[in-house]
Amino acid sequence: MSATQEIEFRDAIRDAMSEEMRRDKRVMLIGEEVAEYNGAYKVSRGMLDEFGPRRIIDTPISESGFAGMAIGAAMLGLRPVVEFMSWSFSLVAADPILNNAPKMLFMSGGQFGCPIVFRGNDGAGGQLGSTHSWSVEGLFSNVPGIKIVIPSTPADAKGLMKTAIRDDDPVFFLESERLLGMKGEVPVGEDVLVKFGQACVRREGTDCTIASWGRPVHFCMEAAEALAKEGISCEVLDLRTIRPLDIGAIERSVRKTSNLVIVDQSWSFGSPGSEVAAQIHQRCFDDLDNHVHRVHAEDVPAPYAFNLEQEYLPNTRKICEAVRSATYNA
Repeated sequence: MSATQEIEFRDAIRDAMSEEMRRDKRVMLIGEEVAEYNGAYKVSRGMLDEFGPRRIIDTPISESGFAGMAIGAAMLGLRPVVEFMSWSFSLVAADPILNNAPKMLFMSGGQFGCPIVFRGNDGAGGQLGSTHSWSVEGLFSNVPGIKIVIPSTPADAKGLMKTAIRDDDPVFFLESERLLGMKGEVPVGEDVLVKFGQACVRREGTDCTIASWGRPVHFCMEAAEALAKEGISCEVLDLRTIRPLDIGAIERSVRKTSNLVIVDQSWSFGSPGSEVAAQIHQRCFDDLDNHVHRVHAEDVPAPYAFNLEQEYLPNTRKICEAVRSATYNA
């Protein structure tokens, strides 16, 4: 068993980037305030001192400009990590990150790859208003050619980030600002990677599968604990990546529990949650005791007020209600 240390989510990401920069001189970090200010959320704390201004690069407030520049650098052999202070701001860079990076290998006939990681804070939860609270996975997962990673624990944050930096395709790494201060045990002393497309069972159960990713996984765990007191046994599945999607793990769990609740912090229409529901209805129709239930953010812009924001997001109460409905315990 490898040794571990308890560190914050933000430090797990920093350790992953630093280890990969020591391992591979082609890796660089670029974004607003990543260098002199140690990152807007202190994820890159101390990296400028170790790696210098040629590899830890502050940029102007110009997401389209520095994202496009980094894509060009990736085409020519570097492996940039690009920080968006918020994934909401990535919409300014939609053309380079959605219209260029994921299509480059295809459109160049294999002549130019694009090994690049875009990372930053995704989703609501910090009273930042509707324009700063996008959960972009519902929008971006529609685009072929990109990989979308959404970790829920510090250990996965480190392992998935290391895998992302080594990957030869564009990776969108979605972090939750509300998880950055979360502490957890993270492997040290070994080169531990977490593979894409491999879900993790966070809790075993027999009556209903609850599948999610990122911050909502913790709400699912709280709901499973509460429901256990009512005699309902829930299996909590953390998908970790939604591109690629480990549909096989969901299918296996559903064949055991016969029920599925999807918890997705993005809006419901055209979401990853809808895609999972569609695929499970197709693959497991005869195994399901009820239709797939979904818990999403409410179909309105994210509110600013704390109480409204909490009601807007998936939460423990909503998940419990969905599970009770799916298992005919409502």
